Amino acid sequence: ACAFAGLWNCVTINPLNIAAGVWMMLNAFVLFLCEAPFCCQFIEFANAVSARADKLRPWQKAAFYCGMAVIPVMLSLTLTTLFGNAIAFATGVLYGLSALGKKGDAISYARIHQQQKQMDEEKLTGALEGQA
Repeated sequence: ACAFAGLWNCVTINPLNIAAGVWMMLNAFVLFLCEAPFCCQFIEFANAVSARADKLRPWQKAAFYCGMAVIPVMLSLTLTTLFGNAIAFATGVLYGLSALGKKGDAISYARIHQQQKQMDEEKLTGALEGQA
C-alpha cells in the first residue's frame, strides 16, 4: 500500500508530493527488507539487513517505523500519504505495544497495592510512636 500510494503521489507537478512519494516507496522497500526478506531474494544484502533488523529491540523498531511513516506526511499532508503510511505506522505501533510487555493480572496488582498500603501504615505508626 505504501509503495502504490507513493507511486501515485509521484504523478504530479508539486515537488513536495514527489519527494513524499519517493520517501514512501523507500519506506515500502525498507519494510520489505526488514520484515519479509523472502520477498527480496534477488537482492544480495537482504538477509544481512533482515538479520540486523531482528537484533533491534521492539522499541527501536517502533521508533524507526513510526519515524519513517511520519516524514512523508509532514512533507505533503494528503489522503494518499495518510493512507499509504498507515500500515507502516501501524507496524511501528504494534512493535511499541510489544515493547510495553505483557499485561499483568489484577491479583498481583492488588497484592502489591496491599503491601504498599501496609508499609505506609507501618511508617505512619512508627512516626507517631517516635513523636510520643
